[in-house]
Amino acid sequence: MRARIMVGDCRDSMATLEAESVDAVVCDPPYELGFMGRKWDASGIAYDLEVWREALRVLKPGGHMLAFSGSRTYHRMACAIEDAGFDVRDQIMWLYGSGFPKSLDVSKAIDKAAGVAFESRPASGVGFMGPDGPGGYNVTKNQLSRTGESTDDARRWCGWGTALKPAHEPICMARKPLVGTVAANVLRYGTGAINVDGCRVGGGEVRRMAGDKERPKSQSIGAFAGVEPYDTTAVRWPANVLHDGSDEATEGLRDAARYFYTAKASGEDRDEMLGDVPKNVHPTVKPTDLMRYLVRMVTPPGGLVLDPFTGSGSTGRAAMLESMRFVGCELSPEYAEIARARIRFTLGPLFAHLVE
Repeated sequence: MRARIMVGDCRDSMATLEAESVDAVVCDPPYELGFMGRKWDASGIAYDLEVWREALRVLKPGGHMLAFSGSRTYHRMACAIEDAGFDVRDQIMWLYGSGFPKSLDVSKAIDKAAGVAFESRPASGVGFMGPDGPGGYNVTKNQLSRTGESTDDARRWCGWGTALKPAHEPICMARKPLVGTVAANVLRYGTGAINVDGCRVGGGEVRRMAGDKERPKSQSIGAFAGVEPYDTTAVRWPANVLHDGSDEATEGLRDAARYFYTAKASGEDRDEMLGDVPKNVHPTVKPTDLMRYLVRMVTPPGGLVLDPFTGSGSTGRAAMLESMRFVGCELSPEYAEIARARIRFTLGPLFAHLVE
């Protein structure tokens, strides 16, 4: 099998895997923010030591894990990962231009408390929740506008809110403790290092692994030496900052934007390659280019990638595109079927039977 998705609680599913059988873990756990009212995003599983202990158990010594989180809840997940026995190696910042602030309009809240009349109308996209707060109207659905006379107190607090616009998500980079030195661990298990040349950024002279034959300059930088020789004109060392290439992200970075990897999400990224499944209904789909880059960074040639929170299968799809193998866990049967469809379509009809 090239890819397998197990339906059920990830703690139970990972318990069925052999110890030290996985080369890397790349995952996007719940951020524990109650996103769009989803219960799965407020269960506390991202903070559960048992999850990360199981991930540690199935990883080979020196195996890396990359785990996304939210800017407000990252610290609790990272502490759980560390307490489970991982060595936290770094934090990667994923910068993006999309998203809106889930902010309370303080002025409207004051007026509503004072009995001022409001009416509901379709959202205009300004990114404010109504005065009822998290349990009330959200700009993604409705927006409240005053129909009554505003109070003096409300006018004094006009323009004040309670949240910043989200523009980054942190990724915890952790590693299972080595057996001996890095060199010894790499030679014994194939894990313990990151693929620097396969993840370089920018342009310059062609780089070629020693002994590789001449290749066209269009060869993908994602191919590994030993699996398929590769060329790349990228020369800059991979950094712990990534971005989506949006104006919001690049304007903030200015000229430095070119030093960081750009993973752009296409408009078809969410729904492409679904086959017979009509629509990808998962609300938090990561760009395929981003997941390919992360999988490539921490997985040895032909290695096995684990995602305990598979969702719609972006990590699995990335693993297929990077000539890896994949095993995923997903609580929702609906999302699991979407993931299988995307992965099968990625492999193509000749190899779709290799997805379980």
